[in-house]
Amino acid sequence: MTDPIRELTAQLASDPQSLVFLELGEALRNRGQPAAAYKVARMGVNRYPELAASHDLLARVLADQGDRHAAAEAWRRVLELSPGHIGANKGLAFLAFRAGDPEGALPFLESALGAAPGDEGLAIAVQRVRTALDGAAARAATAAATAIAPLAPSALRGAEGFEPFEDARGVVLLDTQGLRLAGTLDAPDGSDVSDAVAAHLQGVSREASRAARLLDLGAWENVTAESPDGHLLVLPPTQSTVLLLLRDARVPVGRLGLIAEQAARAARRWLERLA
Repeated sequence: MTDPIRELTAQLASDPQSLVFLELGEALRNRGQPAAAYKVARMGVNRYPELAASHDLLARVLADQGDRHAAAEAWRRVLELSPGHIGANKGLAFLAFRAGDPEGALPFLESALGAAPGDEGLAIAVQRVRTALDGAAARAATAAATAIAPLAPSALRGAEGFEPFEDARGVVLLDTQGLRLAGTLDAPDGSDVSDAVAAHLQGVSREASRAARLLDLGAWENVTAESPDGHLLVLPPTQSTVLLLLRDARVPVGRLGLIAEQAARAARRWLERLA
């Protein structure tokens, strides 16, 4: 199987003016190579200083590296070039939350939702922010920050009302941009990797739909992977969300599919209540 990063790098080397740097930088981010991603993003900004997407990529990389001030500046530049840019508004809202300022985050969230009224993740985030500002517990604000985080380091261990079955661990609900909405996924050492996994699944729905279309298979229903260490299944509860379910290898794949269908129904009910 070819390495997409190697292919994208070769394309950029053959045509340094190509916009393929945007795809390459995002691929490096998702693979956990922030230094390489920063180099590509900075090069893109230098070559295309008036392109909002180049500054947006740079902002994401800077936020990955924990440089919030520089990330905020990059996202503000995006809004100067492209007022109403959804990614920039979501990014600035995330930074405001990380600074403990949910009130400052709300205008950015509302602007993003105005540009994408059908985005369920944004609708959830706006609702939770308003709840937090109305005097709800600090945990509600933390949950809201998780719902909007484009890069996603958070301590949310699930979401209120999302209980697809008795043991809700090992299931993560995310939107198609890789933002976790609910659920918890642990690594073998017990550490919470929910947000990191959600971020790596960014675009999985798009790629699955593309593959199904190219193969003339109709709409995609699920993707299953089996290994000696465990089985996982990915499926779309709605057009704008993705559900990942992970279980021990002792759980038969058929049983995993039934559990996933149950979780998907619960996810749809939960999203409907929040709408």
